[in-house]
Amino acid sequence: MAKHRRQDTSTVTRTVAAASAVVAGATLLAPTAQAAEVRIPNTPIAAEIPGIENVPGIAAIPGIEQWVPSLAGQASQADVAAAIDAAKALPGVTNIPSFNAFLNDAQARYAPAAPAAPAQQYAAPVAAPAPQASQGQRIVDIALSKVGAPYVYGAAGPNAFDCSGFTSWVYAQAGISIPRTSGAQAAAGTRVPLDQLQPGDIVAYYGGASHVAIYIGNGMMVDALNSGTPVGVRPLNMMPIHSAVRF
Repeated sequence: MAKHRRQDTSTVTRTVAAASAVVAGATLLAPTAQAAEVRIPNTPIAAEIPGIENVPGIAAIPGIEQWVPSLAGQASQADVAAAIDAAKALPGVTNIPSFNAFLNDAQARYAPAAPAAPAQQYAAPVAAPAPQASQGQRIVDIALSKVGAPYVYGAAGPNAFDCSGFTSWVYAQAGISIPRTSGAQAAAGTRVPLDQLQPGDIVAYYGGASHVAIYIGNGMMVDALNSGTPVGVRPLNMMPIHSAVRF
C-alpha cells in the first residue's frame, strides 16, 4: 500500500509524448465536423473520430462513456454486438490501439453464439452447459466494475480504494485471499514473465513494488492510481514495472 504523489507537469509531458504513437494516424484534439472525442481513460490522450456518436446503439456498449465522454448519461437498450461492429468499422478507430482493444474485448463478450449443429434424428436434443468465465476474466470483470471509484489512501472498498486495497478487494470478490499491501502482494504471488501476462495477473510498479494494478489484456491495466485520480484503465507501461505475479 503506498500513497503516490500526483505527476508533475514534466512527467505528464513525457507521458503524452511517449503515448503519441497510440493515436498515430488520428488527429489529436483537432475539431472535425460531426466527430466526437475518443479519450484514453484518465490520460490526456484523445482523438476525434468522425461518426462515432452516430453509431446506432453505441451508448449501450458497457463502459463506452469512459472512452467517449459525450455519451455519458445516454445508456440505452440496443443490440450491443451490432453497435460494436459498426464502431469498429469507422475510419480511424484502429489508429487508437487501446480503444480498438476495448472494442475487441467487448466484442468477445457480446458476440452472438454460433448456431448449434442440428441434432441427429435418433438423438434427443441435449442443452449445452453455459460457458464458464475463466478465473482471470472474472477478476477483470470485477475490477472494471469499479472504474470511476475514488482513490482514498488506506481504503479497501467497496466504494473507495488505494492501489493495493483495490487489488485485494477485487481478488476477495473472486474468492481469492491475497495480502493487503503492494509489496506483500508482489512477494506472495508466483512470478510471471511480462511476455506471458494473462488477464487477472497483478503487476507491481516502481523499485520497491510500491504500486499495484490488475492486467486486463491488450496492453492495458486497471488501478487506483493516486489521490484525485479515480480507478481507471491505463496503459500497462505508463510506469516503471517492477514485476508481475499470479495467484
